[in-house]
Formats: sequence, C-alpha cells, structure tokens
Amino acid sequence: MFKHEIVLRVRYGETDQMGYVYYGNYAEYLEVGRVEALRSLGFPYRRLEEQGVMLPVRELTVRYHAPARYDDQLTLLTFITEIPTARIHFRYEVRSASGELLTEATTTLVFVDRKTMRPTRAPQGLVEALRAVL
Repeated sequence: MFKHEIVLRVRYGETDQMGYVYYGNYAEYLEVGRVEALRSLGFPYRRLEEQGVMLPVRELTVRYHAPARYDDQLTLLTFITEIPTARIHFRYEVRSASGELLTEATTTLVFVDRKTMRPTRAPQGLVEALRAVL
C-alpha cells in the first residue's frame, strides 16, 4: 500500500456559520492529497497532462465523523492500494492534530485521452512507480 501524508491548516474562509469546515471544502482537501501523492511518485498532474492524459473524478464518497474548525491543523493521509488500469482509486483519512479520525473518503478517477476524451490505460511509468512502492 502506498501512503502519502500532508499537513493542512483550516483557513477561516473554509468554515461555515457554525465554525466548522464546510462539507464541500473536503473535496478540495482530497484533491490536494491526491495531487501531492502523485507528485511524490514523480507524476505531477502537469506531467500527466503533457503526456495527453486527463484524470476526471468519476466517484467521490465521504463519511464525516467529527468536524474540523478554523485554524485546526489537519493531517491528510492519501492511500493507493492497487495498481491502476484505466481507473485509479484513492482512499483518504483526515485526522486532527491529536490523531482523531475526522473524515474518511474515497475517489475513483478515470484516465482519459486528452484528444479523444475516451478512457485509456494508466501511463506505464506511473504503473511502474506504483509497483515499486506497493
């Protein structure tokens, strides 16, 4: 299993009237997690796009356990547990500074050929990079 960790701090504008992180902002946190996870493997989104591959989100699921609040320090863990084919699956955990599990999520993204906008196989280099760490 590949695991990537990043620390985020909740900004005031990300909270709602109750002082909690607005639920829709978690999708942006997850994007940060997967972008940085892929970057750590040597595959920033820019490189994938230059290779003619796009990665639209096909599915997103989120389970909220406890709220995060303004100025909280969050640890975002991003996991890849299998070699991608035409899809790549990510699993996430958002934890408080004390380690409490606040949110769990998953996303499925599809590798799409930029010219045809049709599904395609994962780039071989990414597959090889993941084989080395899984």
